[in-house]
Amino acid sequence: MNAWDTFERRALRETVTSFTEKELVPHLSAWEDTGEVPREVHKKAADAGLVGVAFPEHVGGQGGDLIDGSIVSEAMLEAGGSTGLIAALFTHGIALPHIVASGNADLIDRYVRPTLAGEMIGALGVTEPGGGSDVANIRTRAVRDGDDFVVNGAKTFITSGVRADFVTTAVRTGGDGYGGISLLVVDKGTPGFTVARPLRKMGWHCSDTAELSFDDVRVPAANIVGEVDGGFVLIMQQFVSERLSLAVQAYSTAQRALDLAVAYAGERETFGKPLIARQVIRHKLVDMHRRTSAARALTRQAVERAVVSLPHSLALAGGAPSSTETVLDAVMAKNQSVEACEWVVSEAVQIFGGAGYMRESEIDRHYRDARILGIGGGATEVLNDLAAKLLGY
Repeated sequence: MNAWDTFERRALRETVTSFTEKELVPHLSAWEDTGEVPREVHKKAADAGLVGVAFPEHVGGQGGDLIDGSIVSEAMLEAGGSTGLIAALFTHGIALPHIVASGNADLIDRYVRPTLAGEMIGALGVTEPGGGSDVANIRTRAVRDGDDFVVNGAKTFITSGVRADFVTTAVRTGGDGYGGISLLVVDKGTPGFTVARPLRKMGWHCSDTAELSFDDVRVPAANIVGEVDGGFVLIMQQFVSERLSLAVQAYSTAQRALDLAVAYAGERETFGKPLIARQVIRHKLVDMHRRTSAARALTRQAVERAVVSLPHSLALAGGAPSSTETVLDAVMAKNQSVEACEWVVSEAVQIFGGAGYMRESEIDRHYRDARILGIGGGATEVLNDLAAKLLGY
């Protein structure tokens, strides 16, 4: 038994697997076609104890840590879910942590508790049409006017932006650079705040993605998260858990693709023999297993070290500074897992052949969904450059 295989975590894994097989997988193709996950699914997941699993109990969560959150992702993907489904159902994992870290009781009561209860949907608005990873140079501006901030600007590629009841939004409240950025919670329905358009994507079809527009949107100053001009630090602190989460999703997708490929190779016959009887196929499967196992080992080690270095209530919430080692761990784990995932899903499609190219094939979904993992949470190239700096190269 290890930290990932305690009695409680076995029970959690079984709960997630059962919920995924009964409540999610039968409907996933339909949600892919409609482009969103129904709101009532959030309530069902919350009632099953999944939505708040890695959030502190004092804000309405189940009190688990990054390992518990990782187990939810592992089990959901290995039971036939998808990273797009996780993005849609667990967007609060990037929308709420900054609010939790702020300790603002009013914001926690208005946004965190209802979201963890499955009654609200939140989104995080950072990326803008003019830039992605360059967070320090966002242009959406919030100007103080009495008891309000007046917001003008635009955001794009916002996960759950169509369905979200609120958006934790990065805005410029001060001068240029990272020192002038704040986080402000903007409610859906506020005059001037609109979903400019839903975005069509290569993958993650069941996860709605939006372009948002802010035109003289008046937001109460009470909706500021943390300190004015202190938003950049909150955003950066959250990146550790976000990158580790994406790394877990990547190796778990690779594992699912490997499992599907092994099953198909055992069933599919060519020239009188099953595919798995061919040495070239067996060698492919071994390489797929090796890369997946290496990615899992590196990522789980990084998760365990993050849990030790940051209290569980802060590791998810980004409420404590991340050490250089923790940041490097997350960067290396994400890039290693993404690389493994992209290679493994591609090889799985090759093993499936024409059947893997069909939209009704599960492996097709994983192939398309995998491509975003090396972009979101910090592009692979950006993270490699960050790793070089952290290593002193």
